[in-house]
Amino acid sequence: MSALLPVSAQDGAATAYSPYSIYGVGDLYRQGNARNKTMGGVGVAGRDRRYLNTTNPAAITARDTLAFMADFGVTQSNNIYRQGSIRSAYNTFNVNNFAFSAPIWRKSALAFGISPYSSVGYDYSRRITDPSIIGSTGSVSYTASGNGGLYQIFGGAAATFWNCLSVGAQALFYFGNIEKNTSMDFDAAGMRDLDSGYNLELRGFSGKFGIQYEQPLKDLYLTVGATYKLSNRLYGYVTDYKYGVSTAKTDTLVHRIDTLARSGKARLGDELGIGISIRKPERWSLEFNWIHSGWANSAFDTTPGFANIGGTASGTSLPFTASASDSFRAGFEYIPNRNDLRSYLKRCAYRVGTYYDTAYYKLDGNNVYSYGVTFGVTLPVSYLYNGLTLGMDIGRRGCRTAAGVSETYIGFVIGFSIHDIWFMKRLYD
Repeated sequence: MSALLPVSAQDGAATAYSPYSIYGVGDLYRQGNARNKTMGGVGVAGRDRRYLNTTNPAAITARDTLAFMADFGVTQSNNIYRQGSIRSAYNTFNVNNFAFSAPIWRKSALAFGISPYSSVGYDYSRRITDPSIIGSTGSVSYTASGNGGLYQIFGGAAATFWNCLSVGAQALFYFGNIEKNTSMDFDAAGMRDLDSGYNLELRGFSGKFGIQYEQPLKDLYLTVGATYKLSNRLYGYVTDYKYGVSTAKTDTLVHRIDTLARSGKARLGDELGIGISIRKPERWSLEFNWIHSGWANSAFDTTPGFANIGGTASGTSLPFTASASDSFRAGFEYIPNRNDLRSYLKRCAYRVGTYYDTAYYKLDGNNVYSYGVTFGVTLPVSYLYNGLTLGMDIGRRGCRTAAGVSETYIGFVIGFSIHDIWFMKRLYD
């Protein structure tokens, strides 16, 4: 990756794009709905009956007892990349999440949904003319591209005890396909070009557990929460292929299929989340989260298909090492006057947040970091707690190496919160 970068702006929008997504299973999405994202990604200690929060499985009990809730969102991102004097830009678009929740009995509830987990998207090339490397073969063009990612389906339930302690659990199913391709094209007529790459068909099962404790403090509420997601093995197939290409025909040099279930090495990391929040209902809330994820045992840096090569002019990428990742997040929400009948803007919820993340891998021993600020507003729609959330994420990502790519992005999120009361008995005179 150190010598390669997209060299022109792209038209249209794709579902994902980043040179850093070449590693492992790609870029990991910050989980949560539009409300979570406009507050820096917090949610471990978030409890609000107006919004469906699936970041912590225990949070879904924060609701009206007869309330049926749904949430849907989309994201769009505009990215600018810099590496030395090279500049590039790309736009992406993707579904953010879909979730639905319903009450079960008294202070218990269930929720299920689907959301992206990771994304792979890159396409860059470099043309090299160096006699010390390629001798008399003339110039050679190196190209690398990839696409795909993983999605997660979740389903879970939660219950509240003694009006203060909530516990919940989710079952998670991961699935998706990832393609990673590299090619070497020689100018010399007598040289045979080479195409190679990996096709990954992946799936896996995991579980996530959550707990929240809420303590009243006069007219305020203090909530502490924690989540833990299990590490899980990835199943499926990794197809490793290499083709020698000539003008007359394409010869298969290598075509091997590895079954991940046999090796049992490739794994997704576990995740521990801790959060604390304080809020004044219907007026304001403040929350802090710390998320730690362990990937040192993921075996991504040794398993074919996950430890990608071919990212530099010499045919090798920066040393890639799976490691632990940490995320620090903070968010604040303010509602001027939820019940104001004259001013619509006073009934809106305004939010701001910030975050600092490190990736689940290191490049040449250095962390890949990202940081940014978020802004958002929820506009009340119709009656009950229905709302339209609009948000913005402005941030940067990079790696403290001489060959690192600097990424600046501005992202947008739109979320729809749907709320309704079912099975309510109506009284008539």
